[in-house]
Amino acid sequence: MAKWNIVREYLSFLKTHKKWWLLPIVLILLLLGIVIILAQGSALAPFIYTLF
Repeated sequence: MAKWNIVREYLSFLKTHKKWWLLPIVLILLLLGIVIILAQGSALAPFIYTLF
């Protein structure tokens, strides 16, 4: 349940400080992290290297 509190607190921070431009940056970083974790040691690794 603590994970959702962090998300809720982050969204309230964005709302009160009008920092909505931070949301896409954080989402892209999370997606990249998930892709890197899931692709470790898999057959997708050579394809991920071509993206960078």
